[in-house]
Amino acid sequence: MTRKIAIILGHPDPRASFCRALAEAYGEGAMTQGHEVRHIDVAALEFPILRSAAEFRDDAPVPAILTAQEDIAWAEHLVIVYPLWLGTMPALLKAFLEQCFRPGFALDYGAGDGWPKAMLKGRSARVVITMGMPALAYRFFYGAHSLKSLERNILKFCGIKPVRETLIGMVETGPEAKRRRWLDRLSALGAKGA
Repeated sequence: MTRKIAIILGHPDPRASFCRALAEAYGEGAMTQGHEVRHIDVAALEFPILRSAAEFRDDAPVPAILTAQEDIAWAEHLVIVYPLWLGTMPALLKAFLEQCFRPGFALDYGAGDGWPKAMLKGRSARVVITMGMPALAYRFFYGAHSLKSLERNILKFCGIKPVRETLIGMVETGPEAKRRRWLDRLSALGAKGA
C-alpha cells in the first residue's frame, strides 16, 4: 500500500548536511516503492517567529507556512529530520512547528471547554534525530526529554500517532561506513513508508 509522505527537514543550515542526506535517502527509498513524497525544507522558508499568544491564535499564517500546512494536511505520514542542538531541536524548527501547528489547523479550540480537539488524526510520524553523543546516552542518561516533548506535546497532542523514532549518535566522529549504513536504513524505512 502506497502512502503520501511529507518529509520535514529541520536543519537550519541550507547547505549540505547529514540530516539533508538522510531526508533525501528516505525520500528516494519511498519513491522506489511508489509512495508520493513532498519535501519541506525549513531552512529555505521565510516566516516570522511568533512572539505572543495573540499572534499564535489570531494572525494568519504567511504563504510559506500555508504551503507547508497544505503538505502536512495532504500527508498520511510525516518524517521530521533534525540535529540535536543544546539537547533539543534547533530554534528554527521549533519556530516552524509553532507557526504550522496552530489553532484552526492542528487544534480546534471551538468546544470552549479549554481542551482543544486534535485535527491531524489519521497520520503517523517518524522523528529522525542526529547527534554528536551516543544515542544511548541521549535516550537513557538524558532521558530523551526533547524527543518525548515533541512526540507527546506536539505530534500526539494534535492527533498524530503512532510516532516512531530513529536516533543516530556519534555522527561527527563515526566512520564513513557507519554513515552509509544509516543512509541505507533510512532508504529502507522510506521504501516501507514507515
